[in-house]
Amino acid sequence: MHLEPYIYWFLLALGLLALEMATGTFYILIVSIAAGLAGIAALLGLNLPLQITLSAVASIFGTVMLRRMRGTATGKMTSQSLDIGQSVQAISWRDDGVARVHYRGTEWDAELESPCLSRDGVLYIKAIQGSKLILTPDKPQQQ
Repeated sequence: MHLEPYIYWFLLALGLLALEMATGTFYILIVSIAAGLAGIAALLGLNLPLQITLSAVASIFGTVMLRRMRGTATGKMTSQSLDIGQSVQAISWRDDGVARVHYRGTEWDAELESPCLSRDGVLYIKAIQGSKLILTPDKPQQQ
């Protein structure tokens, strides 16, 4: 049984769409849309090299546009983190200066912004580096 090329493109697009539903990254959605465009090109009778080129160009264009949109959105959010200025209490301190603190229902690694600061009392989140909280004894102002 031989299927038309557009059917393969549409099946690929549907498979990628199902994978996107499981991941939620939007990048796979872009590639799925590009495969659908290649399927439309095949349905219109364009040859295989043009179908592949259209799919590749649509994937690249969509990925660049998505990265630009996400880049501006995340830049605005990081400067206004709701975690900055929240108080935490150290549960324990290790010899290397890293503390375990309870925050937002779980334990986090944390360290003081400067090793010469006091470890006692209430500490405040000044920054977040990856999954580590940076603490200070003075409450920072929210930006």
